Amino acid sequence: MSAEQEERAIRCLVAKVGLDGHDRGAHVIARAFRDAGFEVVYSGLHRAPEDIVQAAVQEDVDVLGISILSGAHNTLVPKVIEGLKGYGAFEDTLVLVGGIIPDDDEADLKELGVAEVFGPGTPMEETIEFIRHNVPERA
Repeated sequence: MSAEQEERAIRCLVAKVGLDGHDRGAHVIARAFRDAGFEVVYSGLHRAPEDIVQAAVQEDVDVLGISILSGAHNTLVPKVIEGLKGYGAFEDTLVLVGGIIPDDDEADLKELGVAEVFGPGTPMEETIEFIRHNVPERA
């Protein structure tokens, strides 16, 4: 991590995409990230993939954490990734997915460019350390 990154807090967007109405976990994650010293923006519920992309670009986030429990990850996550690529923001954004994701789907998401998938019960410190070690360098 560069000296500038040490000075600048890691910016995270915790996003709820699609019709998934379960946001307790997203709130828990957002609080843990704030406690770790990250700047956190929460998308709110029921956001379209385009809304998430716009928020990530406008907020200039380092990390996009998509919380999804609805089972629509194979449809929604690719749309978010394509949107980030369309804005030239994908390379600068660490994309994470949290929720209940079958193993086969996890491999597919990683092939698309998701850096990591965190399932229920993942220790918060594990997620935070993953971010600290994998956040993209900023020019």
